[in-house]
Amino acid sequence: MSAISLQGRSVLALADFSAEEIERILQVAAQMKKIVLSDNKKRDFLKGKSMVTVFSEASTRTRSSFELAGKYLGADVINITKSGSSMTKGESMRDTLLTVSAMGVDAVIIRDSSEGAALFASKVMSPKVKVPVVLNAGDGAHAHPSQALLELFTLKEAGKNIEGMKYVIIGDILHSRVARSDIVGFTKLGAEVHLVGPRTLVPKELEAMGCIVDDDLETALKDADAINILRIQLERAAAGFIPTTREYARLFGINKKRLALCKPDVAVIHPGPMNRGIEIGYDVAYDEKSWIQEEVRNGVAVRMALEYLTLTEGKDIDALN
Repeated sequence: MSAISLQGRSVLALADFSAEEIERILQVAAQMKKIVLSDNKKRDFLKGKSMVTVFSEASTRTRSSFELAGKYLGADVINITKSGSSMTKGESMRDTLLTVSAMGVDAVIIRDSSEGAALFASKVMSPKVKVPVVLNAGDGAHAHPSQALLELFTLKEAGKNIEGMKYVIIGDILHSRVARSDIVGFTKLGAEVHLVGPRTLVPKELEAMGCIVDDDLETALKDADAINILRIQLERAAAGFIPTTREYARLFGINKKRLALCKPDVAVIHPGPMNRGIEIGYDVAYDEKSWIQEEVRNGVAVRMALEYLTLTEGKDIDALN
């Protein structure tokens, strides 16, 4: 596995990576977490490298963790947001990306509401200068590869064997890039992925990706090894996908009673932000089975691994610490 190199690779979707490559990223993330937990987080593995985050959507966890990851590894990191850039003056995303490329950055981390934005970014950079690595931080409802990776990593830390596990994703699957990346990543590593939620929010055609769409919540939760509770996007409630948030909480909200349907050692994750009292009960959010806060910490380690592996030869992993 140590011979696998990702140097120069853009990370657009997990579908582009083999199971072995995904395991390689998780292996390096484990080493990176030792840095995150140490008293000396500042290293020079990416000294001399520069990266820019281009976010046209609001973000707390993803943007901060990518930025911290780069800084912990010694890179120079700058942030561009839609509200604080020339995009408010009518500059197109393409021109923004061309400008960034011309400045000679080594990596562009992009989040955009349009599906395919990361792929677009990887293709429009100027061929006259060095084309930077593109890391997809979420594009519409298409993909969020780093989030799926950190969920895989978190469940491994929780002592779960991904191969053969029953992994249940609950909630707004329709609009979820996390769910789509999870389906790809978890099935590649051998998990049995189940989807459940209101019929209006769980497209049956997703079964073509190798997962199982369950008709009722109790069936899905029975003997689950891990569950991923997705945020119910409150802005969707008025659009006719669900009657009310109260109705959703009654039918699909995860509380202690429903959690008892899972295996006794079930691990609970949530990509955040949480709507406590709607998709997840207060008693579950802070239960000992919850790995939600650990997910946040792991987000930095996983994104450090991605930046390190795509911007260097990725050698001497054991010597990182």
